[in-house]
Amino acid sequence: MINPIVKTIELGDGRTITLETGKLAKQADGSVMLRMGDTMLLATVCAAKDAVPGVDFMPLQVEYKEKFSAFGRFPGGFAKREGRASDYEILTSRLVDRALRPLFPDNYHADVFVNIILYSADGEDMPDALAGLAASAALAVSDIPFNGPISEVRVARINGEFVINPTFTQLESADMDVMVAATLDNIMMVEGEMKEVSEADLLEAMKVAHEAIKVHCQAQLELAEMAGTTVKREYCHEENDEELRKQVREACYDKAYAVASSGNNNKHERMEAFEAIREEFKANFTEEELAEKGALINQYYHDVEKEAMRRCILDEGKRLDGRSTTEIRPIWCEVDYLPGPHGSAVFTRGETQSLTSVTLGTKLDEKIIDDVLNHGKDRFLLHYNFPPFSTGDARPQRAVGRREIGHGNLANRALKGMIPDGYPYVIRVVSDILESNGSSSMATVCAGTLALMDAGVKIKKPVSGIAMGLIKNAGEEKYAVLSDILGDEDHLGDMDFKVTGTKDGITATQMDIKVDGLSFEILEKALNQAKEGRMHILGKITETMAAPREELKDHAPRIETLTIPKEFIGAVIGPGGKIIQGMQEETGSTITIEEIDGVGRIEIAGTSKKMIDDAMRMIKAIVAVPEVGEVYKAKVRSIMPYGVFVEFLPGKDGLLHISEIDWKRLESVEEAGIKEGDEIEVKLLDVNQKTGKFKLSRKVLLPRPKRSDRPQKRD
Repeated sequence: MINPIVKTIELGDGRTITLETGKLAKQADGSVMLRMGDTMLLATVCAAKDAVPGVDFMPLQVEYKEKFSAFGRFPGGFAKREGRASDYEILTSRLVDRALRPLFPDNYHADVFVNIILYSADGEDMPDALAGLAASAALAVSDIPFNGPISEVRVARINGEFVINPTFTQLESADMDVMVAATLDNIMMVEGEMKEVSEADLLEAMKVAHEAIKVHCQAQLELAEMAGTTVKREYCHEENDEELRKQVREACYDKAYAVASSGNNNKHERMEAFEAIREEFKANFTEEELAEKGALINQYYHDVEKEAMRRCILDEGKRLDGRSTTEIRPIWCEVDYLPGPHGSAVFTRGETQSLTSVTLGTKLDEKIIDDVLNHGKDRFLLHYNFPPFSTGDARPQRAVGRREIGHGNLANRALKGMIPDGYPYVIRVVSDILESNGSSSMATVCAGTLALMDAGVKIKKPVSGIAMGLIKNAGEEKYAVLSDILGDEDHLGDMDFKVTGTKDGITATQMDIKVDGLSFEILEKALNQAKEGRMHILGKITETMAAPREELKDHAPRIETLTIPKEFIGAVIGPGGKIIQGMQEETGSTITIEEIDGVGRIEIAGTSKKMIDDAMRMIKAIVAVPEVGEVYKAKVRSIMPYGVFVEFLPGKDGLLHISEIDWKRLESVEEAGIKEGDEIEVKLLDVNQKTGKFKLSRKVLLPRPKRSDRPQKRD
């Protein structure tokens, strides 16, 4: 019997997390089974012993997968087995990846694979909040070099109180849902959505999360001590030439600094100028020497370019394109650019441009979500596309990547809270990035706001977004927070902090930190500076379009809704859907019906008011309750010797007795000239409370003959 090594973390609310190693997946470099209640995640990590020659980056891959059996469910589809990763699994993988990646040593370049698998779930505890802890624990009990540990927690504000790792049920009433990753000392990653909260509230949530994370990190250090894995493997993935490094710096730094401080706001011209400096230096070497040293020259020149850009900002306060640290690039916007969609907008900020469209649909267009623990329907969809031509790259466009899913999710979170409650339309927003040099996800938020208003969607408030950066050298007190960062400032900087919100508060955020020792004071400054930038951008948006259009575009579908008693749902649908299909065919409208909260909710969509009105009239007739004394237009269904059966309301039949057809005495129904299929008016005289039968009359609607006109009695 194997005796595993176990470490328990007390959460302070009666729940515990256990980390178990040494029992499962022992051939991996590190493996940990995490358990909280009935939720269990297995995290494994494997790293290659050597790096691929020429690799100078961290080749990390994180995969998060959920087994349907974890919650006692069968996968959907024909194959009945787990398939490609869902958006939710990809987003969870990204959360872990972004927290781990900066903490591997800078010169460690071996392939690292982290796999996290949900094997058991109780449907209450949220496993995505535990994935980062499980992955870090697996690294802690391995010999892979890693400057952790880290942990991730979800912090939510519920009824004014912060709750760490809330349940699915608790989260439903939260006004903040934020994921935070951190080491013992520093915040590393933040992502979440909020209902227009203040900068101070977000900062407080991060502090509360960090206190919980410190407990998780300490437990991992103790687990590594128990497992005897505190000593990490030795590695040597880089061969350096210090003399060559010195030559590159001496020959190129001043020239690179001159380009960095030139203030040229054309990205491609700047790139060409930087590349010319490197190529000029390379011209001093033969082809044989470049074959041997070319990769090192590129690496050392990259470091020179990075240092020049950073020093230019810190020493002169001057950015690559000549802006100050707080300056926003020029913005222009346009709405109603595309005639086909139901709404569209172009948003351009500097060299970043989004062309966004909005399509309005019916209930039939809802997205069906069928994840392991999350199954339902989504009525607000936002899709983000990043084609290669947006950065001038000559390569084919492949399937949607993880980055596109992540950026689209951030923009979705920013905007979805502004859709009116109970809005009858399903909405799809599509952002195509046509140019990119810094924060295309924030351009998506801004273009999305304009496109929604152009479509006539009565959003609660306009939303804007901004990406912030940071330059801070280790050991220096001086730092610079940058508003509206360029792509190079993101790549060469120390922070990428995206914030979206309305005039009244933050709706979503995403932050990645690449440097140690980032204080809450700096974060507070970044948040406040971001607010100023957001307000400036919001002003540009509202200058273009201040409020949603009063009416939908002419070619947009019209939707009307009504509710009916639950017991009438079957009558509207009819046997085999016969009634509802017949109404759709006759009117040309689209009719959907579902039961919500004990009543039937009907949506009627059509391209004209007449379609909707006709369908509405038919439905109201079906659900109408027959009222004594009311007059109805009835259709003759069958003729009998004693009278005719008529349908006076959909699904409501009654006998019109021969004595109630006319004032005069009839020997047969045919004497009245009534035929099957005729429409006649009848009045409801009575409803038999015992049998439910209806007493109808036609003659009471006809003029009563005068006494002299009546047939005389025979002697």
